[in-house]
Amino acid sequence: MSQQLVLTLIGDDKPGLVEKVSETIVKHNGNWLESRMSHLADKFAGILTVAVADDQADALVDDLVALERFGLTVTAAKAGAHVVAGSTVSLSVVGNDKPGIVKEVSQVLSALQVNVKELDTCCEPAPMSSEMLFKADMILTVPESVTLTQVEEAIEALGSDLMIEFNSEEKVAG
Repeated sequence: MSQQLVLTLIGDDKPGLVEKVSETIVKHNGNWLESRMSHLADKFAGILTVAVADDQADALVDDLVALERFGLTVTAAKAGAHVVAGSTVSLSVVGNDKPGIVKEVSQVLSALQVNVKELDTCCEPAPMSSEMLFKADMILTVPESVTLTQVEEAIEALGSDLMIEFNSEEKVAG
């Protein structure tokens, strides 16, 4: 029998960190399934999912935690099988940067029982000015009881400077 582990990684960014993690996973006959890794504020940060045999899971986690000697902090959690039913849609939000945008948007989504499956954000200068724009790209699971119009109206109510766009392709999840 096997299980999936979700790992989070953080450390000072330097060559060889991904190699150390992958080497450790292979040592325990684990399979690297899915990951997102990035350089953020001079740190290496990542999250990944690994499949590993039940009898190797504890030893794998112990060896990954031991990577702290290379400056990498690793945490592990067993993955569950919880599936949220609804439509999967992409949503882009763009607006003038200000503190609290993620809180405001996520609060609206939570109130509507919309699940945020993926969130990518950045700040960059506006094309015609030096003002900073906040951009967020999300993958959401919208429950069947909520319409995209409801989501759109709730986010737009946060302020007139927020522009939103849904991807027209919807997929059914669950």
